[in-house]
Amino acid sequence: MAQRRTPAPDGTGLSIQRVVAEALRIADRDGVERLSMRGLAAALDAGAMSLYHYVANKEELLDAMIDVVFDEIELPSLDVPWTAAMRAEAVSAREVLARHPWAISLMESRTSPGPANLRHREAVTACLRRAGFSIEMATHANWLLNSHVYGYALQEANLPFETAEELADMTEDVYLPQIPADRYPYLHESGAHLMATGYDPSQEFLFGLDLVINALEALRSRG
Repeated sequence: MAQRRTPAPDGTGLSIQRVVAEALRIADRDGVERLSMRGLAAALDAGAMSLYHYVANKEELLDAMIDVVFDEIELPSLDVPWTAAMRAEAVSAREVLARHPWAISLMESRTSPGPANLRHREAVTACLRRAGFSIEMATHANWLLNSHVYGYALQEANLPFETAEELADMTEDVYLPQIPADRYPYLHESGAHLMATGYDPSQEFLFGLDLVINALEALRSRG
């Protein structure tokens, strides 16, 4: 892995931290596909060529951005049971990805991981191995937990509502009229029931997470 450069601020007032922070702001606002080196330079009121003093290209910039995202995720503690530690880590990851939804598809794709990325992966592996998982089972557990977090975060980022109240309004005004009870009895019944009981889809993350953790704990306990 190539050693990442960390040049000091120069006479332009730029620094690697400022460049990456502005790139994160653009990606959070517009999506990573709208991020370009030219647009980033304009946002920083700098010449496009000056950015290459800090990052060689957009791929290196993405590596640095993903490293910041990993740094925001809570590391699993080694001082509590693994179930509590990984639950807290997963909840933190979901919250971070809600702030940076563009990062979901990039979390596992970087081939030049930064220090925060590697520190996070080491902490997760250490938590699982010290809990008694074999190397193979720790790998299975890590994949399964990440699949739940990333999958839910991706689905959540694309929902047409943000709160349970907005979902209730959409169910009544949009969804139920499209699923008449005589043609779609089970769908209509589910929608009407969930709306009447104040269903909150945000709880689905914890429901699924606890199922995954409980299943892994059962496997761990059986050795």
